[in-house]
Amino acid sequence: MHVWDSPPNLSMLEGVNPLAARTMMPVFNNLVMFDQHAKQSRLDAIVPDLATRWEWNEDGTAVTFWLRHGVKWHDGRPFTANDVKCTWDLILDKAPERLRQNVRKSWYKNLGQITTNGDYEVTFQLKRPQPAFLMLIAHGPSPIYPCHVSPAQMRQHRSAPARSCSSNSSPTSRSS
Repeated sequence: MHVWDSPPNLSMLEGVNPLAARTMMPVFNNLVMFDQHAKQSRLDAIVPDLATRWEWNEDGTAVTFWLRHGVKWHDGRPFTANDVKCTWDLILDKAPERLRQNVRKSWYKNLGQITTNGDYEVTFQLKRPQPAFLMLIAHGPSPIYPCHVSPAQMRQHRSAPARSCSSNSSPTSRSS
């Protein structure tokens, strides 16, 4: 992909950085994403990416995702539910480290907490029902970060992890 400028960093979660987003979207994966073959981004056009499936609780205040097995980060470490929890703890300012500019925090005002149940199950608990919540995490700049890489390292060009998906059961292709 041709990029006409040098992005200030490669962190998709920090600040408004469209160059980093365009450059890094093919590198990272989301839990879910919009079907790239659908003509419009719609709630019913959301497909699995790092999640294999999801299910809402009865009152629409919690959505549980079951994650792909065998996915590894660039350094060979396994992708787990803890990476998902750490990513949103970082966005919600609940992590020990902070993002320099956290423009996405306001997107998740309704998100109370994220809990894990083992390595392959994660639940987002909302304060009140929000059917379009899936749309927030399905759009491009909602990547999962590796929990073992600090936000400071994510800002550095050379330290950004390679595509998170290296498994036998590869997620849906991001090609258009």
